[in-house]
Amino acid sequence: MAGPADQGVRIGLSVVVMALKDRRAVVLTTQGEDDARALPFGPFDPVRDRTFELALRDFVTDQTGFRLGFVEQLYTFGDAGRATPRATPTPDQRREVSVGYLALTPDAAQAQTEGQTHDARWDAVFDIFPWEDRRSETPGLHAALSDGLDRWAADDPLRQARARALFALTPEHRWNEERVLERYELLYEARLVAEAWRDAGQPAPFPLLPGMTMGSDHRRILATGLGRLRSKLKYRPVLFDLTPGVFTLSALQAAAEAVSGLTLHKQNFRRGVERTGLVEPTGQLSSATGGRPAELFRFKGVDPQTGAAPGLSLPAQR
Repeated sequence: MAGPADQGVRIGLSVVVMALKDRRAVVLTTQGEDDARALPFGPFDPVRDRTFELALRDFVTDQTGFRLGFVEQLYTFGDAGRATPRATPTPDQRREVSVGYLALTPDAAQAQTEGQTHDARWDAVFDIFPWEDRRSETPGLHAALSDGLDRWAADDPLRQARARALFALTPEHRWNEERVLERYELLYEARLVAEAWRDAGQPAPFPLLPGMTMGSDHRRILATGLGRLRSKLKYRPVLFDLTPGVFTLSALQAAAEAVSGLTLHKQNFRRGVERTGLVEPTGQLSSATGGRPAELFRFKGVDPQTGAAPGLSLPAQR
């Protein structure tokens, strides 16, 4: 019979810290079990820690050398059967509940300089979710994805419809970049990602999709964070939380493409930026483009009267 300790709940805190580096979206990771990368994760001690956020900030700095700026709560992950993250070994059977956070930073170099004694690093988001990058054709990935989904769906019309809609496998379906978590959960259900076999304690019987495995359910938490960020791009000016103080419009478009995984129409994107009134010229030019000097802009900030600031449209090329 289970004792009181077996029926308790352990609370952990995890954070998706995203930045841009070399025009790629990257996420801060630490070393997990079995050489798998993991999100920064630590336990919440209700006796020692006054708030979730203060505890989060302390252990992220301890683990990575990185000091968090603005963070927002993402989701609470508490499904039974969650693999126990490295940071909180569980000798008993208490359920692990993780409160996830999302943090954005314009300075991916900070952890590189301050975290030299840590095992933290920045990993490219599309190395973890290669199917989420729609900017170029990758025939091998597309073939592996189609074959795996066909094998999983077999003759089940509901499965077929779900796979076609989420992955836009047929011309009548449009890719929705926000549905990152739904796509990952389908691939997990179809046992096309390594975590599905690992969590079942079984070896994978056939080649899986490419993509970096993460410890515990951290790839699911990251999928939630990426989907949230992509959604927020359209109604809040979060992209400027990832960019430096001054930028060219080409660099701003590259940042939007790095997050959304879409190739955007240049002129339509620029017109959309101008319509929002979110940026203003600095009167300076950048010669870092390698060609004709480009005008530098800055983010104007949120309207001090209304607090309103729209997001950016993502006019993808068809």
